[in-house]
Amino acid sequence: MSRILRRQLLTGASSLLGGVALGRLAEPGGDALLHFAPRAKRVVYLFQSGGPSTVDLFDFKPVMRDLHGTELPDSVRGGQRVTGMTAGQATFPVLDPPFEFRQHGESGAWVSELLPWTARIADKLCFLKGVHTEAINHDPAITAINTGSMQPGKASLGSWLSWGLGSENRDLPAYLVLLSQGTGKDPGQPLFSRLWGSGFLPPSHQGVQLRPGANPVLYLQNPPGVAAEARRAQLDDLARLNAGYAARTGDPEVEARIDQYEMAYRMQTSVPELTDLASEPESTFELYGPDARRPGTYAANCLLARRMLERGVRMVQLFHRGWDQHLNLDRELRAQSKDTDQASAALVVDLERRGLLEDTLVVWGGEFGRTVYSQGRLGAPGSGRDHHGRCFTVWMAGGGVRPGITHGETDDWSYNVVRGGVHVNDLNATILHLLGIDHERFTYPHLGLDQRLTGVEEARVVHEVLA
Repeated sequence: MSRILRRQLLTGASSLLGGVALGRLAEPGGDALLHFAPRAKRVVYLFQSGGPSTVDLFDFKPVMRDLHGTELPDSVRGGQRVTGMTAGQATFPVLDPPFEFRQHGESGAWVSELLPWTARIADKLCFLKGVHTEAINHDPAITAINTGSMQPGKASLGSWLSWGLGSENRDLPAYLVLLSQGTGKDPGQPLFSRLWGSGFLPPSHQGVQLRPGANPVLYLQNPPGVAAEARRAQLDDLARLNAGYAARTGDPEVEARIDQYEMAYRMQTSVPELTDLASEPESTFELYGPDARRPGTYAANCLLARRMLERGVRMVQLFHRGWDQHLNLDRELRAQSKDTDQASAALVVDLERRGLLEDTLVVWGGEFGRTVYSQGRLGAPGSGRDHHGRCFTVWMAGGGVRPGITHGETDDWSYNVVRGGVHVNDLNATILHLLGIDHERFTYPHLGLDQRLTGVEEARVVHEVLA
């Protein structure tokens, strides 16, 4: 009898229990058996890394004109933590947004002059203005909104969806990730692969990052002199060896590696076809803007995201860096908004034209917002805004969300939620609900706990925004 190591015994037991948990969602063969009828089949998450200043983009307050230059009242701050970048300021003067706002569409949504393309589709969007998080610095905040916890090591939203729902295309991963760098702040905050990692879930469910250029996935192509037939024979032999080892030890890591080898082999054909934009008409590039022809830009990634979604990828996540306007707010926020505005709106329009928006959930937002008070001397050319997690705006479209509404309200200083608060875990619970998943029953056993995306604290579905 072969000796089973303690680690292999524990991981094998975890795999067995995970399979039982998954059985609540999936039938043999991998077809999704959901908790209730889904409104969305897939998700595209336009993640704006760095903390967009939504007080300058969406959360318009007419009274702010009168408050400009006044000290933010202690009663409004309420003893809330601030980052080390402004904690030493002697004053916290209110900075009225230096950009014009207008109402748009039948919904009358307020949108900044910085986002004219987004303004045109205002009636297709659902604005959540009371989103909030406990985190005040980038890494904890971006980790929390993507994994449900500020502590690293948890599974990402996309990995949860891959594990629970699988993929509609066996030739592409269920979860694909694209990165881009904006011109607002270069370089932006660093992004770590654990943000799209599988954590305690089987590693085959981690996000796969596609890079711009001729080799979107590193080491995917066969080495020079190795024919496809030889590679296939090599993988077959390797699979037999790995299968034998997995049978003896029960190690789920080995089974995941077999799956990954096979997926990589199929991706040798599917990825080049996916990333080849030669078949796209000129009208598509006009829709997404001139940057859509430049690989690696946000616009090009939005176009690739649409191609992924129509090929059955379960979740596509775009991470766009550069939204961290501590300094030079006017110049940097203008540049960053221009990078993303047309392409974000184009993706919504393109999905709708192709009949995909109805069952595709689009999410736009960052890890937190920015302060209403000025970082640095008020009116100084180099001044900006600090991090602010107590309230910020996220918008959603399609996938069972009510279009043309605004949910939630902040106070006159855009500093605290006064109505319709949405914790970041509430946001994730709502995303899962739209996909037919009850977040409280969507669990995976790990370290003696039933882990879930929405954490151990109470989270709720925001039913008010559902169509």
